[in-house]
Amino acid sequence: MLSCSKCLLPETAEATSFDEAGSCSVCAQIEVRDTQINWDERYKQLMELVGQYRDKGLYDCILPYSGGKDSVFQLWYVVRKLGLKPLVVRFDHWFYRPLVEENNTSVFKQLGVDVLNFTPNWHVVRELMLESLKRRGDFCWHCHTGIYAHTMQIAIRYETPLLIWGESLAEYQSFYSYDEMEEVDEKRFNRAMNLGITADDMYEFLGGRVAKRDLYPFVYPPRKELMRIKCRSVCLGSYIKWDTKKHVEIIKSELGWKGQEVEGIPPEYDYEKIECFFQGVRDYLKYIKRGMGRTNHLANIDIRNKRMTREQGEALVREFDGKRPPSLDLFLDYLQLSEEQFLGIAIKHEVSPWQFSPNTVEPGRRMPDMYKWNNTHVPWPNHPGVEIGGGKE
Repeated sequence: MLSCSKCLLPETAEATSFDEAGSCSVCAQIEVRDTQINWDERYKQLMELVGQYRDKGLYDCILPYSGGKDSVFQLWYVVRKLGLKPLVVRFDHWFYRPLVEENNTSVFKQLGVDVLNFTPNWHVVRELMLESLKRRGDFCWHCHTGIYAHTMQIAIRYETPLLIWGESLAEYQSFYSYDEMEEVDEKRFNRAMNLGITADDMYEFLGGRVAKRDLYPFVYPPRKELMRIKCRSVCLGSYIKWDTKKHVEIIKSELGWKGQEVEGIPPEYDYEKIECFFQGVRDYLKYIKRGMGRTNHLANIDIRNKRMTREQGEALVREFDGKRPPSLDLFLDYLQLSEEQFLGIAIKHEVSPWQFSPNTVEPGRRMPDMYKWNNTHVPWPNHPGVEIGGGKE
């Protein structure tokens, strides 16, 4: 399998192309970020933008928030640097680790913000997780769509037209490039977030097991409603140069934000994706499908930012990527699957030329806080089975 001649991104990565020298499109985007963007001018544009919305309603903006490193930095920047009053909107995907809640309480108290939290029905979420796993080899459809669609709905309900999201997709993927001003709109939602499945599609797929009204949190709001409030939905990373490691230093020193080890990645990246206790399963699935895990992703960022050599990155990838996460046991219990069924589904979504070898997989490290992760077992008498269309094996 080929990988980028500069970083380690493989040819199986989504929405990525390679030039004649074997360098990937993401490396090209980072070169644009570092050499062609006038960040002082972009900052002036940001100040002009927020000036149009300041003190115009109950809130100056909506700020989507998970409690991970990027959203905490966003909130710190919006409150302390831009001096805005945001409404913080959280979409609880059910898998927050205990430290995230502790961090959030501290951050909200220090910054003095209003917070709105929404948690969708667990029975509905479980159906959506299994269906998207079967159809796309990705169980996070409810999370991807809910965070974006429901937050846009809140903007309409609170008549707050400005939404400020985090980094540009150009930082990690090639759905967009830094030379364009990315908007977090319905086009982006359908291109990069919903796995090609709308809420209406999902209603049909589930064959009556979930009512249509129960899927409203995952429905992108009508364009006419967004136009009525003159909605602008922008990425902070389009206006300020994004540097995750520097941002983490800021939120640790300014807010006392705490990191935590995550399954399948080196402990020194204690800031990466701590907000979901199934991150290890998600990354394991990606490895089965595409032959790359999160350590590959993190090493690529450091290589592009000249903080690591390609050889150092390769060594980390060999040590950490592709391990079986201990959290897989809890995941299988939640979805009432056997490991054989899980692997059977995942391997169906392999991206050529990668070929996963289950017999060579080694066990990963157990996280010290796993005993605190919720393990409530809920019966599922109408379990639809693992075949597309709900058929039993």
